[in-house]
Amino acid sequence: MGGKTDVRQGTLALMVLKTLEVMGPQHGYGIARRIEQTSGEALSLNYGTLYPALLKLEQEGAIASRWGVSDNNRKAKFYELTRAGRKQLQRETEEWQQTAAIVDRFLSGPSEA
Repeated sequence: MGGKTDVRQGTLALMVLKTLEVMGPQHGYGIARRIEQTSGEALSLNYGTLYPALLKLEQEGAIASRWGVSDNNRKAKFYELTRAGRKQLQRETEEWQQTAAIVDRFLSGPSEA
């Protein structure tokens, strides 16, 4: 098995939204760790990529943030899914499932016509 891989472009927002749906409000480090754990430690999440993605999702209205205190008693910004974010998650999930099905047809070999 190879080493960790970077998150593919276009998938980070979906992973963040799904993480917040499953876990509820989380701070950035918690989101990053959950994504890495869910991938079986196969993904390497660059924090310089995560925080701009969180900012973009917040500006789009998909997530909201508030300041709070983390488990280790430090000030942290917590992110949570909004109603618009739930709709975006549903839409993006359907799009990715459709894309994966199409790619799978190509990878499965030639079809008999």
